[in-house]
Amino acid sequence: MTMRGEPTPDSRAWDTLRAERLSELDKALPVEADGLTTAEFLATRPRLSAFTTPVMTLDDSAIEDNVAAMAAWCTAHGVDLAPHGKTTMSPVLWDRQLRSGAWGITLATPSQVRVAVNFGVRRILLANALVDPTALRWLAGEMAARSDLEVLTWADSAATVGAMDAALSDTRVARPIAVLVELGEAGGRTGARSVDEAAAVAARIAGSDNLRLAGVCGYEGSLAHDASEASLARVRHYLEEMARLHRLIEAEGHYPAEADVYVTAGGSAYFDLVAEVLAPLAGGRTHVVVRAGAYIIHDDGFYTGITPFGRGGENYRLRSAMHTWARVVSRPEPGLALLDAGKRDVPFDEGLPTPQLVASQLGAPARPLTNAQIVAVNDQHAFLTIPPDSDIHVGDVVRLGLSHPCTAFDKWRWIPVVAQNETDPVVVDLIRTYF
Repeated sequence: MTMRGEPTPDSRAWDTLRAERLSELDKALPVEADGLTTAEFLATRPRLSAFTTPVMTLDDSAIEDNVAAMAAWCTAHGVDLAPHGKTTMSPVLWDRQLRSGAWGITLATPSQVRVAVNFGVRRILLANALVDPTALRWLAGEMAARSDLEVLTWADSAATVGAMDAALSDTRVARPIAVLVELGEAGGRTGARSVDEAAAVAARIAGSDNLRLAGVCGYEGSLAHDASEASLARVRHYLEEMARLHRLIEAEGHYPAEADVYVTAGGSAYFDLVAEVLAPLAGGRTHVVVRAGAYIIHDDGFYTGITPFGRGGENYRLRSAMHTWARVVSRPEPGLALLDAGKRDVPFDEGLPTPQLVASQLGAPARPLTNAQIVAVNDQHAFLTIPPDSDIHVGDVVRLGLSHPCTAFDKWRWIPVVAQNETDPVVVDLIRTYF
């Protein structure tokens, strides 16, 4: 396992990960990996050609460049970064983000939070309401045992606050759980539907003995799905309402004295607008946090078309770090090839994969694949349409560009990381996921 810099605070989980043995139960790994730890396997300098198809790969240099670009952008715009860890559910990649200056890691479920705490992450944004009694009691216990653990949760109604208080009624809460009041919008996802409703929720949180009002949160990504002027205007208005809510809570004196306050928004599509509207709030004890998660991997589809770096005119660039190699297993009729990658191997919710390269074998010299399209995916097959006279044969391998990393990583337990500077690249790391 490749580690950069000093280990994270809790090394037990890392030790367990390093000791884990690879086996035939691990999808796409070669027979030569069976029984070895990742370090032992990587010491053999395995080549990509040793793996079986389908196989998803990560480009090490693209990951490094993407992490550096986002860190530089956040510094330049005066915002903190808590990237959404559910994108990869990879502690190794979270570690790279934290070492590059990320304030913390965002997660979506109590199970994901447990993984992060286990791997030593000590600042966590749980971008969801936490009303599960078992999870709340676990969190209260962890916060009592770990003085350096900070977990921020969300609430969008008095009912949410009531459920949290009820779940903690028989639990000794050593430190009140930090809660952000969530503002939503009609037609969006969760969140109080008006500033006045959200302010009332904030007052309810402030009055709880078990909870601490820690700021304002929201998710603008559910309000728009493109970069049209109408979509950008809707997102900007929503963020302005978030800022108004924060100022109202401050004016009403509901924030605890001397405690840090957080205002957070920002998926991977509109984080530029988050900085534009909310960054002026930062200063003193108030922190503005963006939660973009897809940037570390990026893609060749949805996020390529909507990333702020592509429309803002700023000198920042992201490039896709993920691809899947799939093999031609059938040419049943002219103009059609079937690949051995399907819904269990590639994301398809925000666009189908795009064919990019073709080679005679995995790791062999590849050539561009033009006039080809993936038109459908089944569980284990992809339908590739090609010109009837196309020089593609059974046994060839096709590199697919992917759309939406958030639904790519969950299909793989181990993902090889390659150095893309040679024809048959050496695998320099294996990324373990915890979905």
